[in-house]
Amino acid sequence: MSTARPPQPRPAAPVPAAPSATGPAGPADRPPWAALPVLLAGVFMPTLDFFIVNVAVPSVRQGLHAGAAAVQAVIAGYGVAYAAGLITGGRLGDLYGRRRVFGIGLAAFTLASLGAGLAQDSGELIAARIVQGVAAAVVTPQVLAVIGTEFTGRARTPAFHAYGLAVGLAGVFGQLLGGALITWNPDGLGWRAVFLVNVPVGALALLCTPRLVPGSRGERSGGGARLDLPGVLLVGAGLTAVVLPLVVGRQQGWPAWTWLLLAASVPLLAAFTAQQRRLARRGGAPLIDPGLFRERAFSAGLAATLVYFLAMGSFFLLLALYLQDGRGMTPLRSGLVFVTVGAGFFTTSALAPAATARLGRQVLAVGALTVGAGYAVTGLTVAHLGSGGSADALLPGLLVAGLGMGLVTAPLSDTVLARVAPQHAAAASGALSTAQEAGGAVGVALVGVVGPGRGTPAHGFTLGLELLIGCCLLAAVLVQLLPGRGRPTASA
Repeated sequence: MSTARPPQPRPAAPVPAAPSATGPAGPADRPPWAALPVLLAGVFMPTLDFFIVNVAVPSVRQGLHAGAAAVQAVIAGYGVAYAAGLITGGRLGDLYGRRRVFGIGLAAFTLASLGAGLAQDSGELIAARIVQGVAAAVVTPQVLAVIGTEFTGRARTPAFHAYGLAVGLAGVFGQLLGGALITWNPDGLGWRAVFLVNVPVGALALLCTPRLVPGSRGERSGGGARLDLPGVLLVGAGLTAVVLPLVVGRQQGWPAWTWLLLAASVPLLAAFTAQQRRLARRGGAPLIDPGLFRERAFSAGLAATLVYFLAMGSFFLLLALYLQDGRGMTPLRSGLVFVTVGAGFFTTSALAPAATARLGRQVLAVGALTVGAGYAVTGLTVAHLGSGGSADALLPGLLVAGLGMGLVTAPLSDTVLARVAPQHAAAASGALSTAQEAGGAVGVALVGVVGPGRGTPAHGFTLGLELLIGCCLLAAVLVQLLPGRGRPTASA
């Protein structure tokens, strides 16, 4: 449901170190722009599915006679599988070809969406959602990797901004689209429409993939690297131990097992880190090259991404809870309020390439501070109005927040991946996407602790916003750790 420096001249052709995995067909003969709509569909749908299902919860509960635990598993199953699989999904693209892995993941996501839409009981729906999450984790890193390796020179910045626009709009409008589908109720499908809407889009993108998406992969060290299965198990277990408690802990009242899992995540991720370093020293092929973290743009960029998405992703949940619980709005009516955020986001996303060229990394600091200012205005308005008055009074603050989001989302992705060698592009993209998803999960958990449920809905909303404003300020500080305007060409 992404600081940047102005682009410097880069090679005009695809990087030689990433040999083509295509057959004799046409991607090499076509401009890379032809692939962009297909690639963006591959990131828009998984991001949308992270948000759109929230508005379908009452209908799912009624239609499948599902209990609270089953409904929560429908949401958590997708989010946990998605976040835990992104690093592995990225490595699969580096090893076996990004177009091939993108196509396989897209097919699995489309079929799982069909299965979710046709589910006859909560067990079938939960299983389909988990498969959706795994498939999304396979698809998403390939999108960033292909954009990062195939779009060069002047084409790179607008391509990354198109990616950021797709991610942002999916997050901003997910609730609106879900509410509209359930209200419209096409052919009496009800909640099923929020899953089945993926099927025609996914099928069309899948048909276009062989002809439009360039085929590339990373180098295979030692004459043929293999997938690091011990690393897959360790990182999957470690990330699950982090994300699962954060996703379900708030609603379950933070039982003991959530704290035990969070504690277990520390040795699991430490073991993964040590295992990756040992494998790299022996000349093996780790899931993610530890040397990537010695590049300041990558390591500082991941930290900034984590904090920024903590502040952005959890804001959507916080606002939805206030509008629906505090003001009694329907999902569709509350979704319409999000249009103001989307309008601001769309406006500055269109201006972000020029702003990036002029301000470099500081465009991200400006954006993060603008988001924080928007949150502050919104919080002051809610503190004044409480749960009464017209919701239109919220619109100026939401517009300012959206303007800031549009200045951050896409340039951040470009910056984090700018110096990544082509053979590690998808694995690095998986790490970046993991930071995004983990940031959102941590934000939802923290907001749940300090916000909703403490006093009135309006009071809980303003408390949560105070935390998110602090995260915006921290993101602006972390941006200063990123390299300045110089951007050397990524080495092979």
